[in-house]
Amino acid sequence: MHAFGPGDCVVLAGIEVPHTHGLVGHSDADVALHAITDAIYGALAQGDIGRHFPPSDPEWKGAASDVFLRHAVDLAAYMGFEISNIDCTIICEQPKIEPHADNMRDQIGMITNLAKDRISVKATTSERLGFTGRGEGIACLATTALLKP
Repeated sequence: MHAFGPGDCVVLAGIEVPHTHGLVGHSDADVALHAITDAIYGALAQGDIGRHFPPSDPEWKGAASDVFLRHAVDLAAYMGFEISNIDCTIICEQPKIEPHADNMRDQIGMITNLAKDRISVKATTSERLGFTGRGEGIACLATTALLKP
């Protein structure tokens, strides 16, 4: 999850989505790619993004999150796994995700080399509850299945 801050768009799944705010984070704050990356690391029992790309390291300041996701995909391959599917749920009141979901699936597919029909991007609100409901930021949940051929 990341909080809203100054800006005129948010980066979600590698796509710039126009909005009244940006997202604040050490990298580009792409909550969708971060969640997918962590899902892969978790399935591999290899920790999380912070373990591989510490926020205390200035090298990753402002980094594009596709770098993190590519690393997770490469690590899975190195460990003998292939990605079966990805499911990503973006939690926010605004911006609306559905008009951009297809482009997000395309972008995730390009980064992961996974067929679009094996990638799900969807959204939900938190019914105006919590920080996402108050419009303070965006959260994301992702799962993935790995296969060992």
